[in-house]
Amino acid sequence: MAQQDGYWDKERSTSKQIIVPAKDRLVIKSDDFPVGTTEIVYRITVLDENQQLANSLFSLLKAIPDPTGISQGSAGAVFLVSKIYGDDKCNYSIFTTESAANEYKKSGAIDKACLTQTSPTNKDAKILSLEKSVCFNGNNSAIWFAFESKNWLLKQKIVLEVVPWVDKKLSRGWTSENKKAIVALCKTSDLVKRMIHQDDFCACMLEKFQNNYKFSEYQRLIAIEKTKAFKDFGNSCLTDKPVNSSILNTIRTDAATLFNKKKYNDAIELIKLGIVDNGNATALDYSALGSYYLFSRQYDKAIKVLKIGEQLDNSELLIQLNLAHAYLMNDEYSDAKEIYKKFRLQNVTTNESWVSRVKLDFENFRKIGIQNSNFDRILRILED
Repeated sequence: MAQQDGYWDKERSTSKQIIVPAKDRLVIKSDDFPVGTTEIVYRITVLDENQQLANSLFSLLKAIPDPTGISQGSAGAVFLVSKIYGDDKCNYSIFTTESAANEYKKSGAIDKACLTQTSPTNKDAKILSLEKSVCFNGNNSAIWFAFESKNWLLKQKIVLEVVPWVDKKLSRGWTSENKKAIVALCKTSDLVKRMIHQDDFCACMLEKFQNNYKFSEYQRLIAIEKTKAFKDFGNSCLTDKPVNSSILNTIRTDAATLFNKKKYNDAIELIKLGIVDNGNATALDYSALGSYYLFSRQYDKAIKVLKIGEQLDNSELLIQLNLAHAYLMNDEYSDAKEIYKKFRLQNVTTNESWVSRVKLDFENFRKIGIQNSNFDRILRILED
C-alpha cells in the first residue's frame, strides 16, 4: 500500500490447486476483481504429485513496483514463471463469461475464448492489461480459466494464481459513467442552469466528491445527505480563493452576457447566487447588480445594493454613477443631481469621462423604453 499509484492486492488474489481428471476439461472462475483493477497477472503451473511451489506469485510481484516492470521486457515474464513444475502438460483457454466457459467444457469449442494456449505447456505467466487485452476490459469483474488435461492416463495437479493490480484513484469507484452522473446532477442546480459556461464549476464539484467519498460511499448517502453535500461543496467551489477565481470570473462574465442579451432576471439571479450570497462580492459586483436592477426597473433594490457597494469602496465612480441613476429613476431628483454634479469633471474609467458615460446610459435607458423627464435637465447641468 506504500506504492504511490497502486498496489498488488493480495487479499483479493486467486490461488487454487486444481485436480484435472485424465482426458477431461475443467473450468475455474477467478475471484472477483476489486474496483480499480487495471491489470491482472496470472500464472499456471502443472505439478507432479506432492510437489509444492517454491514461491507464490504474490511474493514475486511485491518486489515489482508496478505492472510496467513486467510488461517492458521478457525478463519479467521469465521471472514470474515457477521454478518447480512437473512433466505433465495441459492446454488452457480464458473466457470472459461463464456461459462461454461452460460451453467449452462441454464441446471443447474455443471460438469464444479471448486467449488460448494451443500448445500443451507445464508453466505459463502473462499480464492482462485494461488497455491492451480483450480478456480484461474493465467491464468484466472476473475471468474463467478452462483447462484440458493432456495426460490420457493420470490426473493432473494444476496451480492457478491470479493477482490484480489496483490503481488507487480508480479504486475509489469513480468511473467515467459515475463521474458523468455527478456532472449531470450539478447541471440541474439553480446556479448552474443560469451559467453559460458550466464546466469549471461542475469540474470543481466533481473533484470535491471524488476527494471526499468513494463512489460506493456516495451511493449509500440518503437524499438529505446528498443535498447537503452538494450545497457544501458548491459553497466551497465559490469561496474567494485563488484556485476558484476563474469560476467566480466566469460567473461575472456570464452574468454580463445575460444582461447584454436583456435577460435581466437571469443575470440578477446568477450574480446573486454565485457571487453575492457567498460573500465574495466586490464593489464592482454590487455596481453590476445595481445596474441589472436599474434596467429591470427595480429601483429600490438598486439603491439598496449600491449603498452596500458604496460602503465597500466609496471612491468607485461606477457605483456613484448607478446610484445617481437609481435616485433619478426613483423620483429622488435632489439626491441624484448632487451626485451628477459632484463627479462631472472626473473619469468613470481610465478612458471614459463621467459626462460621456451618463449620456450613453441615458441613451440605453431610452432604447429599452425607460423614459424620465429629468434626463435633459441633468445633461444641461453637466454641460454648463
